[in-house]
Amino acid sequence: MITVPKDFLAKWKNGPSEKPLAFSRSERRHRHSRDRSAAADSLKFTKVDNFRRCSRCVLDTTVSDIWFDAAGVCKYCYIHDEMERLHPLKNMEEDLQRIVKRIKKAGRNKTYDCIVGVSGGRDSIYTLFLARKLGLRPLAVYFDNGWNTEIAVSNIRKATDLLRVDLHTVLADLEEFKDLQRAFLKASVPDADIPTVYAIHSVLYETAAKQGIGYILHGHSFRTEGTSPISWTYMDGRYIKNVHRRFGSGVIRSFKIMMLPYLLYYSFVKRIREVRLLEYIDYNKKKVDEILAHDLGWVYYGGYHHKNLYTKFFQSFLLPNKFNIDKRKTELSALVRSGQKTREEAIAELEASAYQYDRSVVIYAVAKLGWTLEEWERVYHRAPRSHKDFKTYLPLIRLLRLPIWVACKLRILPHILYLKYAS
Repeated sequence: MITVPKDFLAKWKNGPSEKPLAFSRSERRHRHSRDRSAAADSLKFTKVDNFRRCSRCVLDTTVSDIWFDAAGVCKYCYIHDEMERLHPLKNMEEDLQRIVKRIKKAGRNKTYDCIVGVSGGRDSIYTLFLARKLGLRPLAVYFDNGWNTEIAVSNIRKATDLLRVDLHTVLADLEEFKDLQRAFLKASVPDADIPTVYAIHSVLYETAAKQGIGYILHGHSFRTEGTSPISWTYMDGRYIKNVHRRFGSGVIRSFKIMMLPYLLYYSFVKRIREVRLLEYIDYNKKKVDEILAHDLGWVYYGGYHHKNLYTKFFQSFLLPNKFNIDKRKTELSALVRSGQKTREEAIAELEASAYQYDRSVVIYAVAKLGWTLEEWERVYHRAPRSHKDFKTYLPLIRLLRLPIWVACKLRILPHILYLKYAS
């Protein structure tokens, strides 16, 4: 249940109306075109400045780093095809059994042979379900940042109980985490949700290292979620710490932010491997929803990553209205490429209405972050920035693209890391 302070609700309803909470379409287009810049990658694309939509999926020039080939096919369709080449459906059963055998061998004589991060969403719960179905002995890890919905928490509890999986919960200090979230909102970047994503990533590696577990099972599927454009979602430890240093306060002690030395240590010394298990199956959202509802009593939460209230506020309200970013395009494009939806259906869904948001969730999020309406308005209307305005590991990653490519080939690092960040 969402609870909101009465005085805050009154201020929202009765506050001045001459200052809208959303930029007009022309304002968003102007801000976006002013900031548009990108660098050529290893593929040969033709950049366009006017609005254009990919001829194969529904990504378009609201993605500032997008490129098209001569046939109008975008950069992210090429990334999808490379992932399909690496994980062909015709070999999926053989590849899946090979990776499962490897996980079981590495976890022999241990309590757990893998870790699964759970959020209560479809992908993570099905990854846990599939792991048990394949005879693996996972430890479920839940990072609680204080924003998950009751539905998501219930989904986690039911799944771990019915599948007889131990659950390890890492509880973030709420004030620390809100300070980090406020810092990203003040920084005015479209990556204000990455503290949660990166913290989960860091917690999984740290837990695996402490437990002596060699494999982390990741609940992401390029066939249903796609690859988020780097101009829409960028994250690394140096970036997070730089934003927090400039706009936050205090020290984060309740969880570790994984810096590059830690990642190298976990990957090359501890030999921890990340496996995206859903890449080895023909993953269909509708069928998965039916299975999870029937076998685990799983309940859908109403939207893409809306299991977390902060993410719901961020993706349905902040991104579309301030940054002209509609993340439905990423998921719809993935479904089109994988044949689960037609391009015409995806376009019709996007054009039927703008990304709908729940005003009560916006009110709740702002109040929980500890801001008054006037303070939030000042933060909201700051000029947009990007990760390029802060210190990141990206220049180093691109400098080291060859060794990263080799590490991906050897399955030490996920191949998507090279395709998205280094290529």
